[in-house]
Amino acid sequence: MADRKEFRDLASPAAAREAIASLELGGGVETVPLEEARGRVLAERIDAGIDVPGFDRASVDGYAVRAADTFGAGEADPVVLPLAGEVHAGERPDVTVEAGTCVEISTGAVLPPGADAVVMVERTEERERERDRESGANGAARAIAFRTSVAPGDRVMPAGADVAAGARALGPGTRLTSREIGLLSALGRAEVPVRERPVVGIVSTGDELVRPGEPLESAAGEIHDVNSYTIAAAVEEAGGIPRVYPHAGDDVDELERQLGAAADECDLVCSSGSTSASAVDVVYRVIEERGELLLHGVAVKPGKPMLVGRLGGSAYVGLPGYPVSALTIFRTFVASAVREAAGLPDPRTATVEGAMAVRERYAEGRRRLMPVGLVEPGDDERLPGEDGTGEASDGSDAAADAADAGDGPATAATDAGDRLLVYPVDKGSGATTSLVEADGVVEVPAETEYLAAGERVTVRLFSPDVRPPTLFGVGEDDPAFARLLDRLDGPRYLPAGSREGIRRLRDGVPDVAVVAGPGDRADRVETVDLGGWTREWGLVVPRGNPADVTGLAALVDRDLRFVNRETNSGLRTSLGNAVADLASDRGVDRRSLVEAIDGFDFATRAHESPARRVAAGDADAGLGLRATADRLDLGFVSLGRQDVRVLANPVRAGKPGVRALADAIGTGDDVFAGLSGYDRA
Repeated sequence: MADRKEFRDLASPAAAREAIASLELGGGVETVPLEEARGRVLAERIDAGIDVPGFDRASVDGYAVRAADTFGAGEADPVVLPLAGEVHAGERPDVTVEAGTCVEISTGAVLPPGADAVVMVERTEERERERDRESGANGAARAIAFRTSVAPGDRVMPAGADVAAGARALGPGTRLTSREIGLLSALGRAEVPVRERPVVGIVSTGDELVRPGEPLESAAGEIHDVNSYTIAAAVEEAGGIPRVYPHAGDDVDELERQLGAAADECDLVCSSGSTSASAVDVVYRVIEERGELLLHGVAVKPGKPMLVGRLGGSAYVGLPGYPVSALTIFRTFVASAVREAAGLPDPRTATVEGAMAVRERYAEGRRRLMPVGLVEPGDDERLPGEDGTGEASDGSDAAADAADAGDGPATAATDAGDRLLVYPVDKGSGATTSLVEADGVVEVPAETEYLAAGERVTVRLFSPDVRPPTLFGVGEDDPAFARLLDRLDGPRYLPAGSREGIRRLRDGVPDVAVVAGPGDRADRVETVDLGGWTREWGLVVPRGNPADVTGLAALVDRDLRFVNRETNSGLRTSLGNAVADLASDRGVDRRSLVEAIDGFDFATRAHESPARRVAAGDADAGLGLRATADRLDLGFVSLGRQDVRVLANPVRAGKPGVRALADAIGTGDDVFAGLSGYDRA
């Protein structure tokens, strides 16, 4: 009687996972063309190299104007301006908006020189006016009556409003779907660095197996080879590259040859069959003789006869021969390791239940597909409506009625474990990043006026692989923080500015807010301070400072073109305080100095945008950081140092992602040392 391999001490499922986790399954980096990047995982952070859009453009059909020319306009007393020309999308403007004129403009068209706002066509009407008699022209010319006034920047999507040059567009670990491919296309990236997909060799054993399409002799106990195809499909689903080898029988020499070839060419070898404790099951003998057997037998059903080991330079897992057992074992133990090597998360169902984090109004009379993000609350956090005093009970009648009728967001009762916060993500129809920053869609019926904070909704995920971010932050756009985020697994950060970060933190949506500049607003919110740093801020000027800008007074006293940051930015707040101090020193009103600075009210979004305009020759100075000026090889005039603090929602301070961020800040000396003008606070 032949010797038999006995199953003596069966390993626990946890031990099996540990054994597989100890194997090396690849995980290198390769660069692939953008058209081949779908489904891959970014290996490095992608920063925007250009502004998107790359020009100031109209967001509506209407008329480009100088905002000051519309001041005082109303329904009863419109302002009438002569029409100087027109600009269409996709063409270079050949007309300038002079004072007291307007230019017809199409949605998406380049804002012509001289204009700083657009009036939508619905608030205007066309009139005829007599041509200037002194010009000698006959007939009538077109003029436009404006029934509303606008402010600088109205109905204008500035360069970089979607994503700004220098901003953190996508982080390492991001899986590239059609949404991210669209963003990378907009950024002009022809190729991207991605995690290598592990190559998995598949060897089916057993004399009884016949490949599909070949003659089958059932009377002799032959069966079709199922495992080669099901395991290959499962490898692809997990993000690996399957490589199916020729069928091997139970002959030791043939089996050793096939396994050896697979081990030389693959990161992982998966065999199926010949793993049980019978005299003819020989795979474990090959592994013991040619490699290292770490585990033989697991206390699970189905799938007890499982092998884990090493073969040459490859990892090895032996799967049971029965197709159901083989696939079950692969999905339960092996697929996660393949996904981890490829940088992919474990999958989940395509829909999840959650509670609205904030009240969301909607009364446009159209069915809404609302992009939303997901946030995992703290373990002891009370969600809106859970205390019985929230809005959910008094504001959800319309949505509940629609759901009962089968025509609304599914707000039915869910399990107590479905504790997710759902927040709207909406940056406008033209913003590619709206979808990148969202996890799924909540469908809102046309008759729903609003979704209440705490109201239960069903989120249709963009894919079953979607997971809530491990950390969700909102606040200041800061290059040091962008680098710290690289050290976290699966974070999400919205650079919406310090003021917006504090506002959202007060509403209980994000885990953390990044706040720069004066902290009076932050003092009004209960937070946990995770740490911070200082950064040098001031005026970015062309290399060599040809205009000899020496400080803020130069912008006030001289005819210099300035580029500012948007009002939510901490840099803008510090600049405003500096202007107020200068006004106090001069004994004048602050507003008079603001009006004297050309460009103060026309702002850009991200920290590099003003510097980029200076580099392009479009401005004499821009608000920015020394780190930005040095990186772009520009000049810099310091106006001081600014504190940057990372503040956590107290009920989320114990979340793993928040703790990981605190650790990254505490060990981030190399980050601050690598940026000009930065120091730990």
